[in-house]
Amino acid sequence: MRWDDFRASENVEDRRGEGGGGGGFGFPGGGAGGLGIGAIVIVLLISWVTGINPAILMGGAEQITGGRQREERVDPETQAKRRQAPTDQTGQFAAKILGNTEDVWKEILPNQTGRQYTPTTMVLYQGGTRSGCGQAQAAMGPFYCPLDKKVYLDTGFFQEMRTKFGVKGDFAYAYVIAHEVGHHVQDVLGILGKVDSRKQSADSEREANQLSVRVELMADCLAGVWAKNSNDRWNSLDQSDIQEALNAASAIGDDKLQEKAQGYAVPDSFTHGSSEQRMRWFLTGYKSGQTKSCDTFRAARN
Repeated sequence: MRWDDFRASENVEDRRGEGGGGGGFGFPGGGAGGLGIGAIVIVLLISWVTGINPAILMGGAEQITGGRQREERVDPETQAKRRQAPTDQTGQFAAKILGNTEDVWKEILPNQTGRQYTPTTMVLYQGGTRSGCGQAQAAMGPFYCPLDKKVYLDTGFFQEMRTKFGVKGDFAYAYVIAHEVGHHVQDVLGILGKVDSRKQSADSEREANQLSVRVELMADCLAGVWAKNSNDRWNSLDQSDIQEALNAASAIGDDKLQEKAQGYAVPDSFTHGSSEQRMRWFLTGYKSGQTKSCDTFRAARN
């Protein structure tokens, strides 16, 4: 992937080096909100087995234990430091991929949907930090928080992709970022709020999980839409890059993650989609380059 010519985004908060707490604030019991470290470990284990977003599980556990999220308190000097452009290669890569998603979505979203694109902010961190959705932990992997409109990325996840999942290549990592930006696009379009309401009124956990799967597959498809339009303009990809993205999508399918964790898969508990689904929907977006092709809620096959 040829990304050097991309414009680096200014919407990056670099919190790396601030320590596990993210700087300027503490966490009761050493964990997220009012959760102790033991509860956090249990939540992360449940997430790994079931595929449920750890941020959601954290929030539910805090409600049960009476914990309350605290607003982050950051002094001006720390805030200014966070806004400085990353100088390391990984940070620069993330900033340039984010900048390219901004350039693409600012152009195509109004043309394809009639909506203006408002950029997200990407938070780079190590170990842990505070998000609008609660504590961000490296074990969660990258995620988008609709409450503060930010993407959270522990850059060590790229190393984990190589060592744990055997996934390599710049475009595999770009796909991960583009997927989370895809969630922000869903938020801009008002999709996340509507789906959240439907999940709250769902008749069963299985129905709520199916809605989550459709949201995740749509984000995969939107990542493909970004890739297609970016390549049309910058000619930055080749066929090996697409294979890198497909390898990443396959490696983090619910079926493969569950089989690796417990030896078998439970489709009714899927929240992100199978490997086949994730690859197929990325390719759907990449082949069409159109957001309208990503309506996973009306598709005959999810």
